[in-house]
Amino acid sequence: MTDEYQTITKQIGEGYYTEKRSKFLAFAHHVETVDEIKELLSAYRKKYYDARHVCYAYMLGAERTEFRANDDGEPSSTAGKPILGQINSNELTDILIVVVRYYGGVNLGTSGLIVAYREAAADAIAHSEVVTRQVEEIVTYTFSYPLMNNVMRIVKELNPRIVSQTYDNTCEIQLAIRKSEADQLRNRLEKLSFNG
Repeated sequence: MTDEYQTITKQIGEGYYTEKRSKFLAFAHHVETVDEIKELLSAYRKKYYDARHVCYAYMLGAERTEFRANDDGEPSSTAGKPILGQINSNELTDILIVVVRYYGGVNLGTSGLIVAYREAAADAIAHSEVVTRQVEEIVTYTFSYPLMNNVMRIVKELNPRIVSQTYDNTCEIQLAIRKSEADQLRNRLEKLSFNG
């Protein structure tokens, strides 16, 4: 299990493909939730209300298990699947690619459609900035105030990101750390409680 994944930055990657007067406009977005995806799709449908098809595919989560492809009225598997294929071949996640088609009056046939949607999606990815991110795990630790210095020493050594902290009679700290290092962080903090 790797604790890294690849996605794109917030910058929208734009792609373009044309075949027999049909135009394919492609847009790659960084997304993290299905709600975000629904909002974007709704916006594209409004903006390109005069387009024949607004097809898309998305992939969510570091494990890349949540995904969907939609042909929006194109023949089955000629639009969404080739778009998803580009997401997969680039091993990306947390991404939505929308391809808007303006019909040019000439049918492209299934193989022509597959090529067009695949190339438009590939062009959008090519114009996106791909980044590698770490899968983080949140570790919450509750401790008594006298342990503060020891806790902060561990935080300094392992360098997790501090999500939140509360200092009172009982203190609590929430730390985000790379998944592969979470057990080490947990073990070191738990040892404090026993040796405290």
